Amino acid sequence: MRTVLVTGLGGAGRTTVAAATAHAAAKRGECVLFLSTGPGEVLGTPVTGRPDAPEEITDGLWAGRIDTGADFRAEFLSLQERSAAALDLLGAARLEEAELTELPGSEQFALLRALTVAASGDWDTVVVDLPPLRETIALLALPEQLRRYLLRLLPQERQAARALRPVLAQLAGVPMPAQWLYATAARWDAELALVQSVIESGDTALRVVAEPGPAAAAALRTARSGLALHGLRVEVLLANRVLPRHSADTWLASLAAQQEKCLHEWSQEWPPGTALLEVPHAGRDPRGLADLALLGDLFLPDGGGSRDGADAGADRGSPGQRLEDRRTDDGILVWTLDLPGAVKGDVGLVRRGDELLLTVGPFRRILPLPSVLRRCTVAGAALADGVLRVRFAPDPQLWPRGH
Repeated sequence: MRTVLVTGLGGAGRTTVAAATAHAAAKRGECVLFLSTGPGEVLGTPVTGRPDAPEEITDGLWAGRIDTGADFRAEFLSLQERSAAALDLLGAARLEEAELTELPGSEQFALLRALTVAASGDWDTVVVDLPPLRETIALLALPEQLRRYLLRLLPQERQAARALRPVLAQLAGVPMPAQWLYATAARWDAELALVQSVIESGDTALRVVAEPGPAAAAALRTARSGLALHGLRVEVLLANRVLPRHSADTWLASLAAQQEKCLHEWSQEWPPGTALLEVPHAGRDPRGLADLALLGDLFLPDGGGSRDGADAGADRGSPGQRLEDRRTDDGILVWTLDLPGAVKGDVGLVRRGDELLLTVGPFRRILPLPSVLRRCTVAGAALADGVLRVRFAPDPQLWPRGH
């Protein structure tokens, strides 16, 4: 199964592109699922199906709407039911479904659960209409972050002492974590691991939609650092609503020239393997399945119609890492991380035990340190040409002289 994740800048037409991608794959004879959190229509066609019970829009194309409110209520009521014993002990009043209102962040969790549902289906292609680009970067990084939180708060090795919890509770005079808490954490970790495997799979492609122009160029330049930091490789950059070149109209020709300059910069700045696809301006907003069909093979999931083909099945996930040789003169170790496309700018480093909090521009990620670097202190960092080099000085107290 191939998964195509479509995101982009606000107002750039990412929902249209996502729907056209799904429609083109269905026309090719594939069994396609299209998922979106948008209103209950796909370009004029009503969509009321759910991710686990989608409805057929046309031959081979099924669509489901991710209802974040319904997803939140279902998950909350399920957690409340599993915690029934503890709630009854506290004399807590149960909440009813009708009084539940979704909380901030519900959309992200609903999207992640929808990915797991889609991954378990018998589809040839799944196309997901994701939120704007900055939100999508945070969303796709969320499974790794949450799994780290669970591991820190409820280490798995502590479960071995569950038979001693009653005794420990009496000795400490405080209640110990119940087994249901560890069981719940294990279930969440398994679900997050499944989502993370989908995101990092070589069969998952990330497509970014933007309308060429100065504002879009600045926003994408910033976003590239976040994509690189979290190991998210963009398969195709879609330049939407490209105006016709060489127009006799002076005003239109000026806008087209501005777009052409932006497209040239994108072709030079984005990492090798990122295909740049131009989508001509239709002269009007697309409406309905007939307009989707007009977009044709441009949105086929294999990247057809692009200037440069993307490498299929490329690995994603953690940034490429390597440890350079220890220098003989000053003993400095250099930890090199490949961040293709990252823009040179502010780099922040904070050592937290055996982990490194790495900040590149407005984005941050925590990475585990290689074992040899856990005996060192951070001595500085430099980001250039998509490569981050972090310098470490051996700590004399942890690394004896002459080691």
